[in-house]
Amino acid sequence: MEAYCLKCRASREVKDPEEVTLKNGRPATRGKCTVCDASVFRIGKSA
Repeated sequence: MEAYCLKCRASREVKDPEEVTLKNGRPATRGKCTVCDASVFRIGKSA
């Protein structure tokens, strides 16, 4: 799965993806960037 890393300014692969649910009930995925180890976040069901 890929998410946009704000630090790298590119789409990167997600390391240690974790499924979370937002306050409004929508699914999301949180993890770390494989290049710079910054937090990345993607709204929507994980693939």
